[in-house]
Amino acid sequence: MKADAVWHLPSPAKINLFLHINGRRPDGYHELQTLFQILDYGDRLSFSRGSEGLLTVSPGLPGVALESNLIYRAAKALLNHAGMDAPPFPVHVEIQKKLPMGGGLGGGSSNAATTLLALNTIWQLGLTVGTLQTIGLQLGADVPVFILGETAWGQGVGEQLTPLPLFTSASPGPSPVYLVIRPDCEVSTAEVFSDERLTRDTPIRKIAPAVEALGNELKNDCEAVVLGRYPAIRKAFKWVSRYGQPHLTGTGSCVFTRIKSLEDGKDILSSLPDNWQGFVSKGLQKSPVSEVLESYTQGQV
Repeated sequence: MKADAVWHLPSPAKINLFLHINGRRPDGYHELQTLFQILDYGDRLSFSRGSEGLLTVSPGLPGVALESNLIYRAAKALLNHAGMDAPPFPVHVEIQKKLPMGGGLGGGSSNAATTLLALNTIWQLGLTVGTLQTIGLQLGADVPVFILGETAWGQGVGEQLTPLPLFTSASPGPSPVYLVIRPDCEVSTAEVFSDERLTRDTPIRKIAPAVEALGNELKNDCEAVVLGRYPAIRKAFKWVSRYGQPHLTGTGSCVFTRIKSLEDGKDILSSLPDNWQGFVSKGLQKSPVSEVLESYTQGQV
């Protein structure tokens, strides 16, 4: 990276098209099956040469120390894996935040994944995608899918990934469009997964028949617990149901539905209740992160 270079990289959101919990492991984690859909919407991280330390981030997260920020933790984990006490040079990361915290969109995990991919290139570490996924799993169960950068079937705690071509030349059709709503509410994932009412015995499904069943019997096993705990999300479900079948992504709090077009979504957002957030986005087969990163390394940007 040249001294005056600034690399602007996307950090996309994801939604879970379904989420089944198949059991609880002895270590407290849950076995699950899900389908991650990458979205054409998210944060943006700008990387440039820093002047001190390992890595600095601006703006900082209110009430969160730099050392606890997932972007910083990703950089630290990368260096630890490479056996380096210090980076080749410090890096500064500026974040333009769009994705809400606690929304089930994977914002923090996506930031960590983009950071791992970027710094692996900027510091010329040469680590493989598989290695980066292993490092990312230490930071969060959703980080590996953002490093993979594709819409994918997930198993285990979400780290066992199988890319799924939902809309390619082999399976033609327009990219799906989603309306995503976040009510004025933040969900505690830990509380949801510790709730004794949570369904934990959904039968394991095979990929092909499960994909065929999307929108029918597949569901989010967290929905009942979340709707029972959070009246604001129940209200959002009812509001979104006017435009399509509402679904929860992850443990929430965001609610989404598939709609016909971006234009329809913009009209719907114009009537969004006060204190709610929302956006419309196309689903992506592949994340743009790797393509943009390659354009920088080849001097095209």
